[in-house]
Amino acid sequence: MRRRATLGAVVALGLTLAGLAAPPAAAARPAVTTGAVTGPVHAPDGAYVARETVVGPRLVDLTIQSPALGGTAAVRLLTPDGWEQRRPGDRWPVLYLLHGCCDSYVSWTRSTDVASIPELRDVLVVMPEAGAAGWYSDWWNGGRGGTPAWETFHLDEVRRILERGYGAGPKRAVAGLSMGGFGAMSYAARHPGMFRAAASFSGVVHPSRDASYWLPFFGRTGLDPYDLWGDPVAQRHIWAAHDPYHLAKRLRHTALFVATGDGTAGGPFDPPGTTDGLEALIHAENVAFVDRLRELGISVRTDFYGPGRHSWPYWERELHRALPTLLGALGTGRGAATHEVAR
Repeated sequence: MRRRATLGAVVALGLTLAGLAAPPAAAARPAVTTGAVTGPVHAPDGAYVARETVVGPRLVDLTIQSPALGGTAAVRLLTPDGWEQRRPGDRWPVLYLLHGCCDSYVSWTRSTDVASIPELRDVLVVMPEAGAAGWYSDWWNGGRGGTPAWETFHLDEVRRILERGYGAGPKRAVAGLSMGGFGAMSYAARHPGMFRAAASFSGVVHPSRDASYWLPFFGRTGLDPYDLWGDPVAQRHIWAAHDPYHLAKRLRHTALFVATGDGTAGGPFDPPGTTDGLEALIHAENVAFVDRLRELGISVRTDFYGPGRHSWPYWERELHRALPTLLGALGTGRGAATHEVAR
């Protein structure tokens, strides 16, 4: 008989360590709803854009009706220069930015300067909803499958819709933080060739190593945590099939960037004397992951920056540090000139 985690207390502890309690409400922005979308902006499985909403300069939110999710979910676009005047056939390279546990698709624009980075004015930046704890996976559900199917939503439905109606081209990169760092590396490894580059910031890149810790996070939204990938022992093959560490050899032809702190005190963005057990655990996973990549002869740029907590100031900084890898792989004009060779 499997042992179930006591979700309430463990998740509360985990969120405290992570600094992922609900963020303060963002300042309200005027929204312009352009209304229901007409035309062939849909995916082959019937997913379609139900609504577009302009939420700021170069920022457009799409509400997508998704069979993979059994409902609607949002995607925020940070659009490139010239996008509003696009013509049929215009295409831009795409950077997917994935959010972390217990957060949402608004987090990157809420908590970082992503919307004002000059290098991203040549790129379509896609920030999709992934559920507070969707874990970038099609849930196993005891072998029944079904909803939620976040991997299908992102890589089939959203991708096809953006390519058909929003100027997304075939050159793609992906990056994310924490749960989103897992998503970036897992997606790139599970779909070789789909992404030219992948970056992880404090990412959960070896969840099988710490399965008992992560199970409560899987149940964050009230779902049975074992419905994600099953029991870590009985269904270890499902865990391994999503775990970037176990999929490392499939990243051989992807430009990689991996960053994490170690949770010790003294980080430049932390109050004096503060430590973070979650970042320390994630640091150990990242060390194991990078060691595995190098054992396989796979190049990876790393920024193991030492003291630092699991928090946004570090992830914003690491996005800037990862851009040469991400944009260089995409071959964009502003990124290619500063592309750094992986080491």
